[in-house]
Formats: sequence, structure tokens, C-alpha cells
Amino acid sequence: MPAIHRILCPIDFSEFSANAYEYAQSLAYHYHATLFLQHVVESLMPYDTYYAFPDSYMEVCQRLREGAEKQLEEFAKAHRRGEIQLQCEVQDGVPTDSILTLAEAKPVDLIVMGTHGLRGIDRLALGSVTEKVIRKSHCPVLAVRKPPHGFVSQPSGPDLIHPHRILCCTDSPDRADLAWDHAVSIAEEYGAELTLLHVMEGISSSCDVESEITKMLERLERRISARARKNGITKAAARIGKAYQQIIEFALESRTDVVIMGVRGRHSLDDTIFGSTTHRVIQLGPCPVLAVQVRCLQR
Repeated sequence: MPAIHRILCPIDFSEFSANAYEYAQSLAYHYHATLFLQHVVESLMPYDTYYAFPDSYMEVCQRLREGAEKQLEEFAKAHRRGEIQLQCEVQDGVPTDSILTLAEAKPVDLIVMGTHGLRGIDRLALGSVTEKVIRKSHCPVLAVRKPPHGFVSQPSGPDLIHPHRILCCTDSPDRADLAWDHAVSIAEEYGAELTLLHVMEGISSSCDVESEITKMLERLERRISARARKNGITKAAARIGKAYQQIIEFALESRTDVVIMGVRGRHSLDDTIFGSTTHRVIQLGPCPVLAVQVRCLQR
């Protein structure tokens, strides 16, 4: 099972990053992980001002950084839920690059971040910081778009977030991958119900739909390991239709708390593939999505 020893949570002080911080704290609590809380200071000074007034520019940068450090410490304290290992990090630069650089330097096993920061983006537009990080990150990224559901949240205590139902989506029903490993690990940590879902696209209308679903369920059941079955919380599901639509529908119907999906490697992940599945589930789905870089494993 994948180990989670270090978690990175980028913060821009918006409600979206506050929601992400709740999930990051819960995961850090369960995995006894160190949580790095990061804020990136972006300079808005024009280049010609820098060259004309270098001392003034550096003074402004220093003040911005000091203000950000104080604000991050206050944010961490105000939203802290319990005793976890927490470190605050403030950097100057471009958010995407700074996040990825820190993730490599620590190195972290998981990034947790809100999908819409202070800037905001259109629901179906690519290009947000979170989506860029998902594309380039070497570790899984949990994208949190909404506040936790009432049935996920606990009223108080260090473990505010407690998912009860996890959905792992696969496009390779016969092969294990890191997305499934993470799904099993998280389900075990929280004692959550875990469903393995495969959506079949391009099925001819002349086919026997029930037969196709039955055969797919049999393949998925063979893939589920004995370890995943030991607590009787794992099951398989198969649907026919457009992948992202069926995933979202299933998540809504089953009151899913977290969706876990594999995404292809950094060089093969293009706008069409990302936009048609993972991206749409992140932007339109009812709960956070853990995007895991796919690496097939031997069965």
C-alpha cells in the first residue's frame, strides 16, 4: 500500500483552500503525516519599476512576504483541528511552479488543494493552478471544490472529515494500479465502504446490456484483492454511457464522499483526455477527487 508521510496543502486564504485544509488535516491525522501549509506570494510590480527602483522593490517584496507569513500562521491557527505535525512555508514566485518545486523538495506523498482560488475560473475551463499541478505532479493530488457534506463532517475534534463512501474509477478493469492502492489504503484508514466502478463506453445498442454488465462485474470482482475484501466493505459496479456523466451520477446516487481516479502520465495526458473525464468530474462532481498518476502493477 502507498505510504503517506508528508502532505502539502497550498493556501490562498480563500474558502476553497480552507475547505482543502480540513481534508489535509484529517489525512495527516490518520496517516500520522507531516502537513506542509504553503502560501505563494506573487509580485505584481512591473519589470521597469524593478530596474528603476530596486531598493523600493525589494522593500515591498519583504513587506509582502512578512505579511504573508503572519497571515498564514494566523490562518493555520484559526482553522486547526487538533495536534498534527504542521509546518508553514511562504515562497515568492509563480504558484504552480512554487507548489511543484516544494512538493519535490520535501518530498511530499500527497497534495491537497482547492480547485477555485481567489481568481476563479469558468467551470469547464482548463488552466487553473490546481489543474496544472495535477498535470505535472509526481504524486497524487486531492482536488477539493466544495465544503464537505454534512454526512462527511464530524461535529468536533481533530478528525473533522470522515468519509464513509469512497468510489474508485478504473478504465482498466483487469489491472491493478496506484489509484486502486490509494483507494484501499484510505478506505482502511477510515473504515469506509469502497466501490470499484468501470464505465463502458461505445456499447452497441444491439448488445445484451444486462449480459455486458454481468460480465464486467465478474472481471471487476476478480480484480478486488483479498485484502480489500477482508472487512466486507468492497464491491464492484459497472455502468454504460459517457464516463464522466456516469461517474457523477453514481457518486450522487451513492452519496460518495471521495472519488479516486487514475490519470495517465505527464507526457500522454492531453486536453481531450483530461477534459473528458477527470477534469469534468472534478469541476462538476459532488465531492473531492483524488487524481493519481497511473502506474500499472503486476497482479
